[in-house]
Amino acid sequence: MAKLVFTQQLRRFTDTPQVDTPAATLRPALEAAFAVNPRLRGYVLDEQGHLRPHVAIFIDGLRVRDRVTLDDALRPDSSVHVLQALSGG
Repeated sequence: MAKLVFTQQLRRFTDTPQVDTPAATLRPALEAAFAVNPRLRGYVLDEQGHLRPHVAIFIDGLRVRDRVTLDDALRPDSSVHVLQALSGG
C-alpha cells in the first residue's frame, strides 16, 4: 500500500496521521488521511479542493504535477510526503 507521511510543520496545527492506502492516485489517498483527521483537509486543500500554495507534495521523490485535480498516479509501494513549502526572499 502507498504510504502518506506528513512532516512535522503540519503537526504544530493538527494531528498528522501516517496513512497506508490502496489508492491508485493522490486525491483518494489524501481523502483517506482526511477521514482519519478531517481538520487536516483545511491545511492541505483550499476551498475549491486544490492544493494550497504553501503545501508541497512529493510522490517517490518527485513533486506532484497537477495541484488542481491531484490525479498523480501512485504505485502500491509509493511514498507520499506532504509538507509546507518554504518561501522567502
